[in-house]
Amino acid sequence: MIRHNRGSVLLLLTAMIWGSALVAQSVSMDLIGPFTFQCVRSILGALVLLPVIAVFSRGKKEPTPEERRTQWVGGVLCGCAFFVAGSLQQIGLCYTSAGKTGFITALYIVLVPCIGIFFHRRVGWNVWLGVLLAAAGLYLLCVTEAFTVGTGDLLVFISAFAFAVHILIIDHFSPKTDGVKLSCMQFAVNAVLSGICMFLFEEPAMGAILDCWLPIGYTGILSCGVAYTLQIIGQKDTDPTVASLLLSLESVFSALCGWLLLHEGLSGRELIGCALMFAAIILAQLKVGGTPGQGGAQEATPAEKTAE
Repeated sequence: MIRHNRGSVLLLLTAMIWGSALVAQSVSMDLIGPFTFQCVRSILGALVLLPVIAVFSRGKKEPTPEERRTQWVGGVLCGCAFFVAGSLQQIGLCYTSAGKTGFITALYIVLVPCIGIFFHRRVGWNVWLGVLLAAAGLYLLCVTEAFTVGTGDLLVFISAFAFAVHILIIDHFSPKTDGVKLSCMQFAVNAVLSGICMFLFEEPAMGAILDCWLPIGYTGILSCGVAYTLQIIGQKDTDPTVASLLLSLESVFSALCGWLLLHEGLSGRELIGCALMFAAIILAQLKVGGTPGQGGAQEATPAEKTAE
């Protein structure tokens, strides 16, 4: 019980950090390019975790070759998924608000059980109803009266699919390997991939990066170095359904922080869309007929099997 409560607190803290970090990510786009931002903050996030790894590795036995292989595979896959998801979200923030980005990104929580269908997991009626509500909410939030969709909203919507894949990869590997090392490796991989794109598509300037020290520091140390590690550790001790529900609160925190810090506003139509999407997120996480797992999935996930 204590482990489960600890996991819930860690995931709630993760949602708070992520929600507020979207404000920092949005502000940074006025100073540097998205790939530059992704690269520098990931480098910082990985460096922050190195002393943590050194401390927690004391007294532990050396990992077996099989464990090392699992660590590398998990780190690379997590890093690639995070690169795709984070890059699309960061580019999208150049064209849309932090508050809308938080709600659209949170769609990954509805998408996770849907993607589970391809892994032979049955999905309950609540998930399909959640998908319909999310579609209606997304329409009100993103589609204008002229029936056009903003570039930023579309990019963030695509990033939600990548974040769903990222969640599933973490759910698979986190019970099998060291969570802090897995987090550090994913940021290292993301830094390399973002760095390649940075030099190919942008013109990074040290002066602009230094001018952006506060958003980069906040997202690199807290959003990357702390929050993603808290997510990996928290998911080990928390039922995936509860974990997804807690992480979905990121959308609420992003809207609140965008309103408080950036003075962003939402129209009545957009507020209704946010409400429908948040209802869909909660509905998709309900357990149907007492079955465990994401949105009524019949087969327990690795995290659930570990908890048992």
